[in-house]
Amino acid sequence: MRLALQQAKKTLGNTKENPAVGCVITKKGQLISAGCTSVNGRPHAEQNAVDFCKINLSNSNLYVTLEPCSHHGKTPPCVQLIINNKIKKVFFSIKDPDIRSFNKCSKELKKKGTYIKNGICSSEIKNFYRSYYKFKKDILPFVTCKLAISKDFYTINKKKRWITNKYSRARVQLMRSYHDCIITSSQTIIKDNPMLTCRINGLNNRSPSRIILDNKLRIPSNSIILKESSVYRTIIFYNKFNEKKIKLLKRLKIKIYKISLNENGDLDLRKALIKAKNLGFSRIFLESGIKLTNSFLKANLVDDFKLFISNEKIGKFGLGSIKKYYQRYVKNKKFTNEQVNLFGEKLISYKIK
Repeated sequence: MRLALQQAKKTLGNTKENPAVGCVITKKGQLISAGCTSVNGRPHAEQNAVDFCKINLSNSNLYVTLEPCSHHGKTPPCVQLIINNKIKKVFFSIKDPDIRSFNKCSKELKKKGTYIKNGICSSEIKNFYRSYYKFKKDILPFVTCKLAISKDFYTINKKKRWITNKYSRARVQLMRSYHDCIITSSQTIIKDNPMLTCRINGLNNRSPSRIILDNKLRIPSNSIILKESSVYRTIIFYNKFNEKKIKLLKRLKIKIYKISLNENGDLDLRKALIKAKNLGFSRIFLESGIKLTNSFLKANLVDDFKLFISNEKIGKFGLGSIKKYYQRYVKNKKFTNEQVNLFGEKLISYKIK
């Protein structure tokens, strides 16, 4: 089952409305095939594993991270695929929250004499599917917030140097590939002019779409984000009308949506997230400065908080300290000090919700 989970991780954040599923098949004690949900959600993992296999699947065992689908959608049900190939035993970890399939595959397979068991590695795999469960049950998408700080809690170096090293920054690019959308602010675009892409060999095509929160349409016309909008889907949420900027954005074929303001005169973040989900996004990666990050945390809109901590202090050259916010938001939250080699730096993951 853990091999199946490794397969599922390959397309996390890239399967649209479908979950990222992993599947492996064994026969006579040997691994004979493996597959994951394809990019954009189809074919399903079971179909890919079956298609990849070069030998007869009769009397084989199939392991899959999520309950096989049993409904007719845009593709035939995977339960029927299992029956047609005379697979002898099926093991899945957790039940699919999709009401079209929930708790149905066992009944269908048992009718055909297929042995079925569920619950293997369920704790680990439930954690993996937190965003999918939220997509099915909540009006809000799953939000992962990333922040980089110095050892003494600053987010900005006045000398305009990177806070963290190149290994931590590359890790951020990998994280982007696990999400279907990045949210940032126009202030971040103005200040940093970032690319917000995944520049890792083999994952270049996994760069997520971008949503810019830009109340007054202040985004610079020469920003990298706008220049590359024909390559990477770019969306702007705004409120204040600016005829000249709107004409430019429409010429660039950038979609813009008006979002109402909160009591402080800023874009309503909850309504912005609801709109993002309505546009088809389920896994949001929040990459911004301390102000917007604090606003998301304060509004309880963050599910996971990824904190990169440098091994250096910057002292008098530091700005944007998170020290006063840090304990407020992560106190008593479950965390993992991720065991990744960042050459002296730390990555701590907090489960906020």
